[in-house]
Amino acid sequence: MKKVRFIGLILGSLIVVVGFNLFLIPHQVLSSGLSGISMMFGMISPINTGLANFLLNFPLLIIGYKMLGKKFIMNSIFSVFIISLGLYLVPVHEIAKDTILSSIFGGALTGIGVGIVFRSSGSTGGFDIIGMIVSRKRDFPIGTLLSGMNAVVIVISGFLFNWDSALNTLVSIYVTGKVVDAIYTDHAKLTLMIITEKGQEMRAHLLTNLYRGLTIMDGVGGYSNNQRNVLITVISRYELNEVKNLITEVDPAAFVNITETIEVMGLFHRPSPS
Repeated sequence: MKKVRFIGLILGSLIVVVGFNLFLIPHQVLSSGLSGISMMFGMISPINTGLANFLLNFPLLIIGYKMLGKKFIMNSIFSVFIISLGLYLVPVHEIAKDTILSSIFGGALTGIGVGIVFRSSGSTGGFDIIGMIVSRKRDFPIGTLLSGMNAVVIVISGFLFNWDSALNTLVSIYVTGKVVDAIYTDHAKLTLMIITEKGQEMRAHLLTNLYRGLTIMDGVGGYSNNQRNVLITVISRYELNEVKNLITEVDPAAFVNITETIEVMGLFHRPSPS
């Protein structure tokens, strides 16, 4: 299982590199988040895009390592390293002449790569890490925050290059988001109900590796009449695959029901101990 995740992180990251260097960057079309800002640095300065991507993401990943799930952040660090190295080594080359087609196809490739990385229990860093950190400190909707930050990237693109580039960047970001949703999940938050005979072990394992809170209830098997625990938690879509792996590590036989969450009221994160 770990080998499959490792391969997924490498494959997804390399697909992102192809989308950037062969489709988006040659036409001055940006991706979303810090990757887009890294592209800007690469286009307007001697700094290589890969180096800029690594330098911008590294401090966030270090902070995230201390504040978020360690396995998720370690996988994210690995993905960012592969993407940064790939952007540094792979030459920028224009595959298609049409800018709109390149925006769509480059955005789709980026979405495929990011989706594979998500399914491998990692992220490509950037604004996703910022959003998760902010949502821990402030009960602020991640989706709204990410949309706002991406809007800044689009506006900067318009002023630095031209508004055609800005609109093509918007197309690229939109396509990337749709493809990620299709590959991974199209819901920002999910509710998990975990039924297990190893309730306390599961509780300790999840709380050690996640910063979400848990509610634990006692239950009785309707057929077996055995005592069980029911754990309920709400997570973001980025954490789903990692949580599934954590559950399997403790109890492969656990029954898990995953449902869409329309809205969350109250604290979405685990309160800091005082």
